Amino acid sequence: MPLPAKLILDWARGGVQGPGVRESIKALGDLQGLFGDEPAFCAMDPAREIYRVCVVSSVPAGEEGGLFWGVTVLQPGKVGDEYFMTHGHFHANRTRAEYYATVAGEGILLRMDPERHTWGEAMAPNTLHYIQGEHAHRVVNVGKEPLIFWACWGSDAGYDYAAIRKSGFGARVVERAGRPMMAYE
Repeated sequence: MPLPAKLILDWARGGVQGPGVRESIKALGDLQGLFGDEPAFCAMDPAREIYRVCVVSSVPAGEEGGLFWGVTVLQPGKVGDEYFMTHGHFHANRTRAEYYATVAGEGILLRMDPERHTWGEAMAPNTLHYIQGEHAHRVVNVGKEPLIFWACWGSDAGYDYAAIRKSGFGARVVERAGRPMMAYE
């Protein structure tokens, strides 16, 4: 009996090869309305890649008891004074937690609870972050190189991007005097 095909992980560069790997690229234009400086946003190339996600899903989305595994590579840069970030989301199933493990770069994991209390956790190589299911989460690259982090989450977690689109996050990460700072809304 033949053995199942294996996945090849490039931990340091954020690569995954093998069967069942799906890649999604988010360009600046896909993040319209999320950055605070609309004129600066409009002056930039909407096709510019902000981040890419590679996901390994061994079970169908929504199947209870399964796990997804993936990696995100978030590019450095800013829109005005606001650092590049992922879209951010709640899980549709608010009981499903997630882990992020940082392997390269510098970032901030923004977290927001259901009452909109927002805080950040420093992301750097070798940090591991546990994200409770009811917390919205977004990652911000505050460094000068790509921020690479691996993630593991329940296959039935789902995504609620609409809540973030409607109400935003409780804080933004902006540059002040050459350093990242949280600006609360």
